[in-house]
Order: sequence, then C-alpha cells, then structure tokens
Amino acid sequence: MTVTTDSVAAVPSSVSIQDLSLSFGTVKVLESLDLDIKEGEFVVLLGPSGCGKSTLLNCIAGLLDISGGRIFIKGRNVTWEEPKDRGIGMVFQSYALYPQMSVEKNLSFGLRVAGTPKDEIARRIARAAEILQIEPLLDRKPAALSGGQRQRVAIGRALVRDVDVFLFDEPLSNLDAKLRSELRVEIKLLHRRLKNTMIYVTHDQIEAMTLADRIAVMRAGVIQQFDEPQVIYKKPVNRFVAGFLGSPGMNFLDGEIMLRGGQAAFVADAIDVPLTKYDFGPAGAKPGPAVLGIRPEHIAVNAGSDWPFEAAVPVEIVEPMGSDTIVWSKLGRQAVTMRVTAERSPKVGDRIGIGFDPINASLFDTDGNRL
Repeated sequence: MTVTTDSVAAVPSSVSIQDLSLSFGTVKVLESLDLDIKEGEFVVLLGPSGCGKSTLLNCIAGLLDISGGRIFIKGRNVTWEEPKDRGIGMVFQSYALYPQMSVEKNLSFGLRVAGTPKDEIARRIARAAEILQIEPLLDRKPAALSGGQRQRVAIGRALVRDVDVFLFDEPLSNLDAKLRSELRVEIKLLHRRLKNTMIYVTHDQIEAMTLADRIAVMRAGVIQQFDEPQVIYKKPVNRFVAGFLGSPGMNFLDGEIMLRGGQAAFVADAIDVPLTKYDFGPAGAKPGPAVLGIRPEHIAVNAGSDWPFEAAVPVEIVEPMGSDTIVWSKLGRQAVTMRVTAERSPKVGDRIGIGFDPINASLFDTDGNRL
C-alpha cells in the first residue's frame, strides 16, 4: 500500500509502517520493512532473540529514532513525534513500576503529570482495576505483589491512558509457566473486551499461536511471513518459518524431486514419496534437490491404514509428555520424530510402521524457499 498524504483516508490501517530502516552505525538492524496492521487487530511479532522484534516495537513507540521510512498511527504520521503524543500505551517486560508508590499511584502517575482532572483519573483507575481484577491491590506497593499481580498493574498503567494502540514487549517472559498460561488467557479476554489494536512481542510460539489474529515472523530484521497463525503453521513460506514454529520442530528430509511419466515424487535414502496430492506453487514441480518437511503430528504410527508413503523404522528414544509421547527414530540415515498418544506409545527397540500423506508436507528448494 502506498501512502501519499497524512490523512486518515489514505491510511485505513490502525498502524502502518512503510519502508522502515534502522541502523546503529554500520550495523543494519531493520531494513526496508513494511507492515500494515488493521484496526482492532492483535498482531504478534515473533522471532528468535536478536531478530529485531523489540527494536521494531520501540520504533513504533518512539523510543528509538529510525534511520528511514515512516510510521502512521490511526492515519497520522507520527514518525518524529514524542512517545507521549503517539496515542500508544506500552507494557514492558520488567514491569517498570515505581517501588515507593502504591498501585493506585502507579496507575495514576502518568495521568497526573498530564494534568488529567481528578474525577477522570478516578474513573479510569476504577475501570482498569475492575477489568484486571486488581481492586483489592490498589493500596499495596509493588514489593507486596506477586509477579502476576505486578504485570496486571503494568498492563493497567497502559490501560488507563485510554489509547488506540497497546504495545506489549514480552510481558510474560519473567513469569513461571502456569502463570504465563493464566495471564495469556487474560490478555486474550482483555483484547476481546476492549477491541483495541494490540502489538505483542514474544519469542514464545505458544503465545503467538494462541493470542494472534496475525503473526509476523521475523529474522535478522526482516519479516519472513505475515499471516494468520494456522496459515503460517500449515504453509510456511520458507524453511526458517517452518522450523521456528512447532514443538518438536518439523522434520526435514534431504532428497530430490524426480519426474516419472509426468508425475512428481520425492526420493531419498529409504524414501520414495509420491507428490500427486502436493500443492505446488505457480512454478509447478521441477526435478532437482529439495527438502521435504513433515510435522511430527502428521506422521501416523502403526495406524493400520494405507498411506501414500509407508515405512518400517526402529524406535531409538521415547519421551513421555503426559497426554502424548515423542518418538525418535531414523528414516534411512535421517532423523525423524513423531508425536503419538500416550496409549499408542511404543518402547525403545520396537520396530514400528509409520506413514504420512504428502498433502500435509512442505517442500523447500536448496535456498529454503517453499516449492
């Protein structure tokens, strides 16, 4: 989308980032990045440490001066505006609460500095406290709160600003697994209730898959894929995206595509997979080296059914996970993992039958791009 003016009509999205670049000296952190986020959308910036996701969030917030490009919020060019003037509320990883102030004072601090009338401050605090269920905590200081309660207060401090866009920078990373799960649900419910635009940074794929309307997967300052969670999971655009999402990760098998009488097949050591049902891109099937990716849950174990591809493999490692089990094996000389139900869990040393349908697979060329 090309934007030629600063008017709302020209930018229908809630947040629009155009040709954004950021460098620290000779080091390029973000380069020619474009991103359009719809009104009321929950977008997650996902990627490994150092990929530039928090840097991008800080650019949107105005905490970093960009090297090039433009940032629009609600159709207004805010590229060089101060953070307080951008209409955003930000929640940090470290809570950033004032230890000497009560919860109520922490929530009201920014409003008091901005000269907001007292009755309006009281109304906003009451609303935020009710939404986040922190009414009994208003007189306490941060030292008397648990990690989850502190994070609720940090969210409340952004909430009282009554802004259009909320930014979250890995807000749950300091919490234990159970509390992360609980607060993840609360953030999802908060978004459903408020319907504000939310941009959320995380390296946790579970958070991304469960929270997001759309996910922007980042690597080395570049957005690799921006789409709905299930689209990214089922049809990753490249091998990096395919390998980053999923636990355990996608199986990658090296081989080549061969054409036999006009029909394509993936062939490798102990592997011959017909590709008649595979959804190739516009270029179609071409012979040559390739990588076949198949997720562990798409491999059937001892299913007793006919599959386009079947083989017998030895069980090398069994990892019980409670409701299911991860089974490690080898297909020829290549490692492969499968996810099975606990009831169907084999034992180390067993030889099991496996099968999968190539319709669930992903094929990549030698550069890692989806075929």
